[in-house]
Amino acid sequence: MDKTHMPLAPHLAPPTPPVPLAGLLARADLGLRQVAGPRDDGTEILWVHTSELEDPGPYLLGGELLLSAGVHFDSASGSGAYLDRYVARAAEAGAAALGFGLAPVHDETPRALIAACDRYDLPLVEVPPQTPFTAVTRAVWQAMAEVRHRELRRLTEAQQSLAAAAARPAPVPAVLRQLAQRLGGWTALIARDGAELYEAGPRPGEGASEAAKRLAAVVRPADATGPSGIGSGTTPARRRDAPSSATDTVGATSLAGYALAGGTPGAGLALVIATARRDPADHAIAGIAVVLLSLLTGRYRGPADADRATALVRLLLGARPGDIEPVLSGHGAAGGGPQQWTVVHGSPRGGGRGGEQEAPAQALAASALAAGLGTALVDPGGAAGATVRLLLPADREVTAQAGWTLGVSGPVSLADLATADAEAERALRRAVANRTAMAQGRNGGTGVTGLVAPKEARAHARSTLAPVLDSPVLAETLRTWLALHGSWDRTAVALEVHRNTVRQRIGRAAALLEADLDNPDTRMDLWFALRWL
Repeated sequence: MDKTHMPLAPHLAPPTPPVPLAGLLARADLGLRQVAGPRDDGTEILWVHTSELEDPGPYLLGGELLLSAGVHFDSASGSGAYLDRYVARAAEAGAAALGFGLAPVHDETPRALIAACDRYDLPLVEVPPQTPFTAVTRAVWQAMAEVRHRELRRLTEAQQSLAAAAARPAPVPAVLRQLAQRLGGWTALIARDGAELYEAGPRPGEGASEAAKRLAAVVRPADATGPSGIGSGTTPARRRDAPSSATDTVGATSLAGYALAGGTPGAGLALVIATARRDPADHAIAGIAVVLLSLLTGRYRGPADADRATALVRLLLGARPGDIEPVLSGHGAAGGGPQQWTVVHGSPRGGGRGGEQEAPAQALAASALAAGLGTALVDPGGAAGATVRLLLPADREVTAQAGWTLGVSGPVSLADLATADAEAERALRRAVANRTAMAQGRNGGTGVTGLVAPKEARAHARSTLAPVLDSPVLAETLRTWLALHGSWDRTAVALEVHRNTVRQRIGRAAALLEADLDNPDTRMDLWFALRWL
């Protein structure tokens, strides 16, 4: 007869991990011997309970190793019907195994007890006379403590490795790879429409892949609203209409989906994990990854950022810079002076996965960069490898970010954002050419440039550069070439053109300006003119 164990209610589940019965049988100091019931490695012990009652069922929670010396048995051979009822009640109550102690009551295990345990698929273990029941109980608690220690150590190591992965140049795929290694399965970041942005680990079968997409469509962040359907075989955890996590099983593959926090409704992301097994430690490790991935992919939000986004929309819709100053009041530079802003251009070092998923991957990378710099105002550029543009208050320090090359403008008012944008672009080109992580713009009126009135300086610049002003390509090539001290190769890298193209453009500019570019005074005059312009 097959014996089915009823699962424990959540509030009855023990705070300690189960212990395999096979581990107790393997201990030579206990001398335990299994004499009946299924002999496999799947039996697990959750508790130990000693009872000499005729019906211990009312005192069992399920999963116990029930110990008895058979005080209430009729004789050494035992009554078949009586022992059959005893084993049936123990199995029905959920006992995981029965431990029968030899001596002082019985010198041998009753054959009727052995037959009943075989009949009800309840493992029967002989406890030798020299082994007290307290020794068995102590061995179980020791084993549980060892399992818990290994579990905590595994969680600590996983937390450290996932945090280290999150600090790498490409943090999102690095976290997924580390998570796949820790859980021994497949991990994927999946959009609600089923698009896989990143994946790591051995890919599951076709049925599991489809189930993973269904999970990604079902789960929602805890603060998300709106109806959602739950596919066949999916078990939600938490909210009935929009669970933040859900599970599914396809064949021998166990799947779990977790919603990432942040983002906008309808554009959510989910972490999906497919493994051959799942235990409480796996769930805890996945929770750590969910937090890290939410921080890396979620949008940086807060009252100040909401105000800035509002101001940006108004500016794009035609408002004058001065009209949006009140919206940004209190979120600018320290000291209560005029609002100052910094423009940052970023270029990723290294590419994405390629194909149709390059743009989403670029957006996630840009979001991580924005979170690192502490701003919500970011333009991801739309494609892998494109320049990312960000806007943040001038009092917020810009630091180098792993995996990125940055060009940073000087502080400007809202009216001069276009100028700062061009300056950040030039700074990024200079950083790329010099192979540095970050380059700072050089705006402002310090040094020699501060000695000339801006209006007069611009008039001089327009006069000096008039022959090339109709050709922005020539003017920009000349600016970059002068900034890089006349280096053909570095200018070609900065402009992403061939060095011969640079030579042709500089030669054309020199001819139009009728200037000797080998003369340092001429170069300096042209450099100042380009800056003033």
